Amino acid sequence: MFEQLREDIRVIFERDPAARSTWEIVTCYPGFHALLFHRVSHRLWRSGLNWLARWLSHFARWFTGIEIHPGATIGRRFFIDHGMGVVIGETSVIGDDCTLYHGVTLGGTSWKKGKRHPTLGNQVVIGAGAKVLGPISLGAGARIGSNAVVVKDVPDRATAVGIPARILDEESKVAREQVAERMGFSAYAISADMNDPVVKAIHGLVDHTAHIDGCIAYILEELEKLGVKVADERATADKFDPEYLNRIVD
Repeated sequence: MFEQLREDIRVIFERDPAARSTWEIVTCYPGFHALLFHRVSHRLWRSGLNWLARWLSHFARWFTGIEIHPGATIGRRFFIDHGMGVVIGETSVIGDDCTLYHGVTLGGTSWKKGKRHPTLGNQVVIGAGAKVLGPISLGAGARIGSNAVVVKDVPDRATAVGIPARILDEESKVAREQVAERMGFSAYAISADMNDPVVKAIHGLVDHTAHIDGCIAYILEELEKLGVKVADERATADKFDPEYLNRIVD
């Protein structure tokens, strides 16, 4: 038991740079408290003491702002950062090394008994305010963006964002970042699923530029095969005025 507590505290130090001391974690971290309450209520639930387990989880909700049904199964090194408003349903299954931020819901979409809540693989991270609904599976290493609404399975190591959540196209994402870096800015913090028309315009521009760059590179390559000298054209093709982008965004 004490080894598990030390493990819980070590995980908080690893994932929260604001943690300064063990005493601070033990006394001031609601995610840590909620996990301790859940371990006791889960044992009571499995022993058939359902009312007592529910009462203890209800008290934990009042004390921490985090609601974890005593029937939920939680793996090792689980961390809830901040925690207020987190809800974890009865048939939820959470693997090892998972992280949830405040406002996350692992909820159900049916009134029928049985498996109706999500299953999380190992090392899953769910951003603040995200809702993962129904008996779906999030693969190992999956990442869920803040405020996303996930109603379908997410593959291993995939990133899902938006309402409803969609899996990000990693190839397009990499191409977009490479072009954005050449333009003099980073698109990392801009979500493709935001409704801001300026954001959508920027993404459209960057994606179109990436496509055109690929076409130009192919044409120059074919010209070189025909013996045409294209060194100067290659140098010119990589030039882009970032101030022009700034002007059209403003």
